[in-house]
Amino acid sequence: QVQLVESGGGSVQAGGSLRLSCAASGYTYSTYCMGWIRQAPGQEREGVATVSPSGRHTFYSDSVKGRFTISQDNAKNTLYLQMNSLKPDDTAMYYCAYGSSAACGFRADFYYWGQGTQVTVSS
Repeated sequence: QVQLVESGGGSVQAGGSLRLSCAASGYTYSTYCMGWIRQAPGQEREGVATVSPSGRHTFYSDSVKGRFTISQDNAKNTLYLQMNSLKPDDTAMYYCAYGSSAACGFRADFYYWGQGTQVTVSS
């Protein structure tokens, strides 16, 4: 059973930084992808970033490219999202997700999700 537990959310002012973490366990795919997805109130879910198991292949949405960095520590089974230069539009619930390799680049759906961690950016 895949379990994903996010942490690190909070409230910051515009221009600030946060680092989200996701502790993962119970991997089921021999090749997989992990990613971050966010959802703001009243809006559709938005894919933020994905990373391949090796960490060599990353994908970012245009809205966060150059400001966010996705990474993972395989020894700790932990996924990270470093968020810099935060904007009020980044306010959302952020979810860690796990899926097959096809999910990288958001080419396919992620099948497992965490409970989410709230990020609030004030102007």
